[in-house]
Amino acid sequence: MTITTEKISFHGALGNTLSARLDSPQGEIKAYALFVHCFTCSKDFLAASHISSALTEKGIAVLRFDFTGLGSSEGEFSNTNFSSNIEDIKAAIDFLKSKDKSPQILIGHSLGGSAVLRAAESVPDLKALVTINAPSDPSHLRHLLKNSLPEIEAQGYAKVVLAGREFQIQKQFIDDLEKHKSLSYLKDIGAALLIFHSPQDTIVDVDNAKMIFTAAHHPKNFISFYEADHLLTRPADATYVADIIKSWVDRYLPEEKKSGPSERKNNEVIVTEMGDGKFTQLIQVGEHTLMADESLEIGGNNKGPSPYDFILAGLGACTSMTIRMYADRKKIPLEGINVTLAHQKVYNEDLTNCVDKNERLDLIERVLFLEGDLTFEQKEDLVRIAEKCPVHKTLTQSSIIKTMLKVEL
Repeated sequence: MTITTEKISFHGALGNTLSARLDSPQGEIKAYALFVHCFTCSKDFLAASHISSALTEKGIAVLRFDFTGLGSSEGEFSNTNFSSNIEDIKAAIDFLKSKDKSPQILIGHSLGGSAVLRAAESVPDLKALVTINAPSDPSHLRHLLKNSLPEIEAQGYAKVVLAGREFQIQKQFIDDLEKHKSLSYLKDIGAALLIFHSPQDTIVDVDNAKMIFTAAHHPKNFISFYEADHLLTRPADATYVADIIKSWVDRYLPEEKKSGPSERKNNEVIVTEMGDGKFTQLIQVGEHTLMADESLEIGGNNKGPSPYDFILAGLGACTSMTIRMYADRKKIPLEGINVTLAHQKVYNEDLTNCVDKNERLDLIERVLFLEGDLTFEQKEDLVRIAEKCPVHKTLTQSSIIKTMLKVEL
């Protein structure tokens, strides 16, 4: 599915211009979602990007924005507090409402999760709420600031380092946290609630999830994702959360209208630049959605396999399928197949039958592990048939690639 990204702005609680982006699928939009980032983070941090991409692939448009004084938004962070964060969320909701795009899904990470729970009353059409490693009580931030609390009490503010950056925290910020300790408001939320929390979270203890779950009414679900850290810095953890959310919300959204034939024609693969990072790409293959990227070492975000990884994956899959089809047809007792592949650039002198010794060629090494009670002759036969897989033939024969420019009328 092709994704379009619109950079937008609106006024926040303190009158400053807040920076936002709206990621939308092309074609029919099933619903709108608002994603709220964690304390001192921004709309572009890893978990936000992954979850937004996953939902957009599912046909859900996602708005992300930076709180006042954070990311690309205007204003001074020191003038904000938890109450102003809630009001910033309501401003984002009002912006969507003004465009006839009232959100049906609210998602909040960490303190953003606490904030969306309290802002939920502003969304009459709300169907689903999601929190990720969220504190039940925003005053838990006091323990992060405990070394600076005496200074804040004495002079009204202090400079603290959070997530490697320096922020000025004022006494009004600490005082405001105490206004939001009660969980009684949760019983009035009519939307379905999904709570994610890691038992290994060292910033917000998992007991916070238990308190939110106990205070809320059904429908509600709790998912413990083991070994994840508070910020979901491992791409696999962010992807796991994203995949569950996009499946879970289907239960609470209106049924999808039956559409016409798929936009994908003649085995087309559609690749679209995501706009998150330098190389990240969204790949649509029929009903399947994948992501491609490059490693951190060469400037990518490592959100997916590299283009060469996909080539190896295609060759490996085709090899295994071809061997299986042949073994079944010949009634060879093959119990399992494992194909390991590696790619490198080599000089011709490293290979045989070369003409230009200075030319670099692509060398793909493919190692087969065949399980089962097989004779030597059967193994040789299966190795021979591996080289007849269609992708193998495509890679070893000359191909013609035509590149054309699509012109919008």
